[in-house]
Amino acid sequence: QVQLVESGGGLASAGGSLKLSCVASGRIFSDLHMGWFRQAPGKEREFVAGIWSGGYTYYQNSVRYRFTISKDNTKNALYLQMNSLRPEDTAVYYCAAAVRIPTKGVNDFDYWGQGTQVTVSG
Repeated sequence: QVQLVESGGGLASAGGSLKLSCVASGRIFSDLHMGWFRQAPGKEREFVAGIWSGGYTYYQNSVRYRFTISKDNTKNALYLQMNSLRPEDTAVYYCAAAVRIPTKGVNDFDYWGQGTQVTVSG
């Protein structure tokens, strides 16, 4: 089992920044493939960014060059630095972990955090 706890959400103005954190426990963190997803009201949960165990990173096109995903294996921590925020980035953001190399689909991730709200005012 893997437990994931997110933090760092909140309210930001358009053009501002927020940094999300996710701390994992219960399994060797460096072996996990990690991702951030988000879900806005009335919409499906969507992939935002991912970092696989080997360090490869992937981004949704709408956040590329604005968001940066990173991890610290010594702290069992995953991060999402979000810059140049837009109102359309408003959503609940979820940290997720996969045991096997995933696609970017929701169903490929085995463990989920409880989510943290990000609200961007225009």
